Amino acid sequence: MRVLKLIALITCFLLVDDSFAQVGEVFPNLTGESLKNTNVKLPESSKGKYCLIGMASSQKAELDLQSWMQPVYDLFINQNTFIPIDYNLDIYFIPMFTGANQAAYNKVFKKTKEEIDSELVPHVLFYKGSIDVYKNKLNLKSKDVPYFFVLDETGKIVYTTSGKYTVKKLDKIEGFVSE
Repeated sequence: MRVLKLIALITCFLLVDDSFAQVGEVFPNLTGESLKNTNVKLPESSKGKYCLIGMASSQKAELDLQSWMQPVYDLFINQNTFIPIDYNLDIYFIPMFTGANQAAYNKVFKKTKEEIDSELVPHVLFYKGSIDVYKNKLNLKSKDVPYFFVLDETGKIVYTTSGKYTVKKLDKIEGFVSE
């Protein structure tokens, strides 16, 4: 009986870990506004490159999303190393303004534009609209955590994770984009 409970517990853990997105499926179309006031269409604009997308749809999730910015910047963008690596990777952090939060879009956009480090500007997109298609296609369970997706060169999801930054999660992402 204990063995069956242990097997059930392990199975539940494995299912929960990767249950929020369908690896192998194409990422749903998303158009975001860059801090330079241009529209960026994902995954279309990243065809031919790997793409890391981080999405947050609440203030709580956005705080966790921000925990990723410095480590991702250090590893993939700044590359303050002796021999830099060309990861052939687009990176986007996307605050999502949906429902009643859409009213704050312009104010937050303007404030972010004024305060963000200039090297992060190309990596931030703002989304305003419905979250339903993303909740359904990406199986987003909670608005209180950020979700991260690694897309291959064709726009297919090859890896997903969620929550605050950890070294283990970033190492796994690096493994996918350095293949």
